[in-house]
Amino acid sequence: MTTQPETPDIDDLTRDIADVPAVELITTTAVHLLSAAAVNLGLAEDGEQHKDLDEARKLINALAGLLTAAAPDLSTYHAAPLRDGLKSLQLAFREASLVPDAPGTGPGEKFTGPVYG
Repeated sequence: MTTQPETPDIDDLTRDIADVPAVELITTTAVHLLSAAAVNLGLAEDGEQHKDLDEARKLINALAGLLTAAAPDLSTYHAAPLRDGLKSLQLAFREASLVPDAPGTGPGEKFTGPVYG
């Protein structure tokens, strides 16, 4: 007699959103924005075919706004690497642009201030 493998209960596989700490939600969202912006900057494998600076600008703006708003609630442990990633994206955007934005007007710079390499 063969038995079918037991299908796991979906409730066992998911976490109730109420059980997820706010810092975890914020950092997870930030990492998704970082990753998507990097792809749209052409920094992923086969990057040139996914390059879209308009989309990257929107994602970097959203990331900068999120990190600026959440900074008081994030510890340096969580915030510092996210800020470093944001700065790297902002510099990569400037480098990828045919006509770079003036200092202070690049993506996210209204939240972070001018970014210099």
